[in-house]
Amino acid sequence: MQLSHSTILRTVAVFKLLKTAVLVATGIGILRLLHKDVAATLQHWVAMVGFDPGGRWVGEAIGRATALPPEKIKDLGIVSFIYAGLFATEGIGLWMLKHWAEWFTVIITSSLLPIEVYEIAHRTTALRIVILLINIAVVVYLLARILMERRKSRRP
Repeated sequence: MQLSHSTILRTVAVFKLLKTAVLVATGIGILRLLHKDVAATLQHWVAMVGFDPGGRWVGEAIGRATALPPEKIKDLGIVSFIYAGLFATEGIGLWMLKHWAEWFTVIITSSLLPIEVYEIAHRTTALRIVILLINIAVVVYLLARILMERRKSRRP
């Protein structure tokens, strides 16, 4: 069974829009930490999710977060919203099957690949590897489609 180009683009759009939702939620959560007891708030959130707040990895993450000054917390929240805006633009454009969105996605996704590789090099997780592979596949697919369409339009 062969998937149509529009089905693939809309699948990528959903992936981008899911990333948008995660980043918006993350940004809201980060900004809610301002002017609060960061450690107590994070321990509460971690416990709600079902993780052990006293666990080695979780405890270390909470410790790092509590060491951040308020201006850094604010910056992280804002950056989260900026990335969410980029992913939302990609997702909506791809869902609407806009040609500009294909180019936009290639440019944005390609520019973020080095950051993803860096993150994997420092903290390898299966989820990070899967997301990297998906993003590489998206870039390769879209570039191939763009180049194929360009060749078709140049033929007499």
